[in-house]
Amino acid sequence: MFTYSNLLVFTQQIFEKIGCSPAHAAQAAQALLSADLRGVDSHGVARLSGYIRLWKAGRINPKPEIKILHETPSTATLDGDAGLGLIIATEAMQIAIRKADQVGTGWVAVSNSNHFGIAAHHAMQALDHGMIGIAMTNASPLVAPTFSSERLLGTNPMCYAIPALHEPPFVADFATTTAANGKLEILQRKGSESPVGWIQDAEGETTTDSFALKKGGALLPLGGDREHGSHKGYSLGAVVDILSAVLSGAGYSAWAPPFVSFLPLPPDPVGKGLGHFIGAMRVDAFRDKTEFLENMDKWIRRFRQAKPVAGVEKVLIPGDPERESSAERLEKGWEIVPSVVEDLRDLAKEMEIDFEEK
Repeated sequence: MFTYSNLLVFTQQIFEKIGCSPAHAAQAAQALLSADLRGVDSHGVARLSGYIRLWKAGRINPKPEIKILHETPSTATLDGDAGLGLIIATEAMQIAIRKADQVGTGWVAVSNSNHFGIAAHHAMQALDHGMIGIAMTNASPLVAPTFSSERLLGTNPMCYAIPALHEPPFVADFATTTAANGKLEILQRKGSESPVGWIQDAEGETTTDSFALKKGGALLPLGGDREHGSHKGYSLGAVVDILSAVLSGAGYSAWAPPFVSFLPLPPDPVGKGLGHFIGAMRVDAFRDKTEFLENMDKWIRRFRQAKPVAGVEKVLIPGDPERESSAERLEKGWEIVPSVVEDLRDLAKEMEIDFEEK
């Protein structure tokens, strides 16, 4: 069983070892561990060694000089200088919040960044200011559009975080694929098959081989196939790619750089790095804030009162499972997949850092 405090200290030390400032290392560690706390194990410390491999490959700059390339009172476009997306997206949201505080809404497009962890961590920063937060990012091209056998999109997640008055906030954080690649990686570590509708093989046929991506296959858009609405998942993923990368000047579609260090960068690059799109909205820019928050409470409570189908205890509000996971894991800690523990142990040895396995 591992504790949040021990993993946070360990992760921060790793980021400092590669050259991040203590402040940036703390930001990155908090962003990464927020995934584990929320039960999204595929995007937490399981990804730490991946970031380090990218740094070794010269694709992550531990001391980025984040630059504003273009700015208006409510918008900004950032160049992340190849820094950790965990840090760049956090900074982008702070800019969006400041702009929203001044003029009602703030929107920041980011280029030249890297994998930013879970979208919820960045969107939820706005909640601390009583604002609505939005975060999305494009990602490695591992997803085939509907009717295609070619990989042209990433899992391209998005998150919407909306405050309430007395009820917990509404937090919808999801990939635009049937499943995120990280979940597939967990199945690979366990030697398990993939559920039907997650992936297709190199010929475009549905498969349950969890290693299909490594054999030329592709992840599938949300819906899995045309009959189950994959064209909608394809469209959502495309919107994220356009807002995050085409709008910001980042690498988009097949030109988005891969997260794994062993895959080469596109030979004919278009744009720079990965892209994010971050937004914050002040509620009182639209209506009386208290009235809105009271109505959000009423909205949430009505859905909680919905009659559940047979065999289900209750209807959930987006964010409920992750909030419950955070509370439980902060109190009790959690188990980590043995292969990930081995990765962390090797990383600790390489970086000459103590690794407490408890």
